[in-house]
Amino acid sequence: MTMTCSATQMIDDARTRVTRFDFEPGQQTGWHRHGFDYVITTLTDCQMRLELPDGSSNDVTIPAGTAYRRDEGVEHNVINAGDAPMSFVEVEIK
Repeated sequence: MTMTCSATQMIDDARTRVTRFDFEPGQQTGWHRHGFDYVITTLTDCQMRLELPDGSSNDVTIPAGTAYRRDEGVEHNVINAGDAPMSFVEVEIK
């Protein structure tokens, strides 16, 4: 059985949507396509496995306190590939 991470919406207004994601080891977001440009800020060290539509996957480690941005249209499934819980905040720019 696939376990989905916890997503807690913090803000959703006309300009932004802010969501905190918390993953236990092995939990995932499920497949999704980003409808907006977005910024991720990691709250913990994040050992992510990014599954991509072409069937490939990419393992990345993003240190706590790091921020990065991506453009609208990114499609993937994010999995906690580590052995510790991981958390990040996503800010979508509407």
